[in-house]
Amino acid sequence: MSKSALIIVDMLKDFTDPQGLVYYPQNREVLPRIKRVLEECRKHGLLVVFLKHFYRKEKFDKNLQNMRPCCLEGTEGDEIDPLLEVDPVKDYVIQKRRYSGFFGTDLDMVLRENKIENVIIVGTKTNCCIRATVTDAYNLDYLPIVIADCVATNDETVNRVHLTDIRKYFGRVMTSEELFDLLHKGELS
Repeated sequence: MSKSALIIVDMLKDFTDPQGLVYYPQNREVLPRIKRVLEECRKHGLLVVFLKHFYRKEKFDKNLQNMRPCCLEGTEGDEIDPLLEVDPVKDYVIQKRRYSGFFGTDLDMVLRENKIENVIIVGTKTNCCIRATVTDAYNLDYLPIVIADCVATNDETVNRVHLTDIRKYFGRVMTSEELFDLLHKGELS
């Protein structure tokens, strides 16, 4: 059993589709690379977790007071982008209502039950959901590994600043090609 898991953060239609409520072209650009990472991680037997930003339809959520409504229950915007196929038997899909995939979810329990030590993180937004999930992973004693060419936000400078901080304080940052090399060498299994 692999000690590493791939966590795909919020690659939902509201973020990835031009008709989405919080669409950024950068999210569309990273999708094919995330798909390739997903395929490679599956080939090497890694656990796959999809995180879904999620708000209940017509229910109060304090978080929505500070941000644009998105990922609302029952809309197409809350669906995982169809380019990233979910294996309903092997993959986990975990809904989250805050930036971190760990806050108020069972992500930590799923990872511990599967004896995961390393979390490979891809998705959107580097400055919010990626950063918060990485910080919590680090604080829970996982090794966060962010794939730099598979994360995005709406500003490339902001993206680079957060990747620099993650590399300096919380974990590793590498390209997808560097990840593939480690997977092929068996260094992340």
